[in-house]
Amino acid sequence: MVRSLVPRTLRARLTCGLVVLLALSCAAVGIAAVVGLRGFLTERLDQQVVQAGSHFPASLEHTHGARGEPDADNKYADTRRQAPGTFGARLLNGKVTDAAVVRAGSDTSVRLSPADRAAIAAVPVDGHCHGLDLSALGDYRVQATAGDDGDVLLTGLSMRSVEDAAERLVVVEAVVFGCALVAAGAAGAFWVRWSLRPLRRVAATAAAVTELPLDSGEVVLPDRVPDTDPRTEVGQVGAALNRMLGHVEGALTKRHASEERLRRFAADASHELRTPVAAIRGHAELALRHPDPVPPGVTRALDRIAAESTRMGGMVDDLLLLARLDAGRPLAREQVDLTRLVLDAVDDARAAGPGHRWSLDLPAEPVVVTGDGARLHQIAANLLANARAHTPAGTRVTVRLRQTARATTLAVSDDGPGIPEALRESVFDRFTRAPHPRSGHGAGLGLSIVSAVAAAHGGSAGVTSVPGRTTFTVTLPGGR
Repeated sequence: MVRSLVPRTLRARLTCGLVVLLALSCAAVGIAAVVGLRGFLTERLDQQVVQAGSHFPASLEHTHGARGEPDADNKYADTRRQAPGTFGARLLNGKVTDAAVVRAGSDTSVRLSPADRAAIAAVPVDGHCHGLDLSALGDYRVQATAGDDGDVLLTGLSMRSVEDAAERLVVVEAVVFGCALVAAGAAGAFWVRWSLRPLRRVAATAAAVTELPLDSGEVVLPDRVPDTDPRTEVGQVGAALNRMLGHVEGALTKRHASEERLRRFAADASHELRTPVAAIRGHAELALRHPDPVPPGVTRALDRIAAESTRMGGMVDDLLLLARLDAGRPLAREQVDLTRLVLDAVDDARAAGPGHRWSLDLPAEPVVVTGDGARLHQIAANLLANARAHTPAGTRVTVRLRQTARATTLAVSDDGPGIPEALRESVFDRFTRAPHPRSGHGAGLGLSIVSAVAAAHGGSAGVTSVPGRTTFTVTLPGGR
C-alpha cells in the first residue's frame, strides 16, 4: 500500500519533492515565528509582572482594604491599578497563607490544591520571573519577593494572552502556508512539465524505434531528437541517443544490403543451377533407356545420379520459391477448396508412408479460402512430409481443419517423440534439421517454406511440442 503511494513518474517525483521541501521550509519558518513571538510576548509579560510589583499580594495580609468593606473571607485586597487576572499569594514560613486573583476590579480567593501550594512554595525568591502552572487558573508568569514581615509575596500574570496570540499566529500560518503550498504545487507541476518536454521528446523517439520491425528488411529510423544542447543533461541524453540511432541505422543498412546480395545470389544461383541439374537428370534417364546391355554397377550409378539430381532439382525449386517470397512477389489470389487440397495431400502422404496411421478431422462443410492453391498445397504436403520423416512407423498423424468467422486453421499433430527443446525456437529457420532424422534426405527447407508461404498469405505458422504430442499450426486470415 505504501509503495503504491510513492510517485512513479519523474514529473510527479520532482513536483512532490518541491512541495515537500517547501512544506518543510514553511514549517521551519512557522515554528521559528511562533517560538519568537512567544518569547517576545513572554518577555513583555515578565516586564508587566515586574512593574506590578508586590502591592496586590501585600494587601492580602491586611484586615482592612482601601474600600473599607469586608469580603467573604473578612479580608480586603488592594485591587486598584491591577490588571484583571493578576494573581497574588502570600507565603509565611514556606506555607501559603493567602491567594487571590483579580476579577473585574475585585479580588476573588483561589482554592489551591496541595500540588499548587507546593509549586508556589517552590518558586525561588530571586527577583526573576518564573513559570507556574496552577490547576485552577492555568499557566502564569510569577515573581516572588521578600515582604516586610518576613513573608514571601508572589505576583503573577496569566499566560492566556500569550497563548492566544501564538495560537492565532499558528492558524494564520496554516492558512497562508497551505495556500502557498497549493499554489506552489500547481506552479511547480506546470514548470516541471514544461522543463521535461525535451525528455518526453527523447522518450517518444525511443518508443518509436521500439515499434519498428528491426529483424529484417529495410528499416527507416524516425527523426532524430532535436534537443542536443550539451550544456544540459537532457541535451546530452538526446545527443547520445542520436549517435546510437545513427550507428543502428548504419548497421541495419549494411545488414539489409548484405541480405539483398545474399538473396540475389541465392536466386541467381538457383536459376543457373536448374539447367545443369535438368541436363544431368536427362542424361541419366537417357543412359538408363539405352538398348544395349549396361553393367549392373553402371545401372545402379545411373539410378543414383537420377535420384540425386531429382532431389537437387527440388532443392533448387525450394530456394527459388523462398527467393521469390523474400522479394515480395505477389501470389495467385483465387478461391481454393482447402478441404479437397488436404484430402489430396493426405492421400499422397499415405502412399509415401504406409507405415504411419493417417487420420482426418474435417468440418462437414467445405473450407474455402482465398490464396494460391499450389502454395497452400505445398504447406500441407510439407507438414505431412515432416511428420512422416521425423516419426517412427506406427505413429498416428492427425490433420485437423477448422474455419471461424475470422480465420482458418490447419493443424497437423502426431504422437511421436516430439521436437528437442533446443530446436523449437529455430524449427522454421532455413536449413534447420533434426540431429538424427529418420530420413537422411532433405535440406531443412520444408518448414521454412511453410512459414514463408503462410506469411505471404498474411497468416502465421507455429508449433507446440512435448513428448508424445507435437502440433504444427498454420493460421490463415479470412473465414466463412
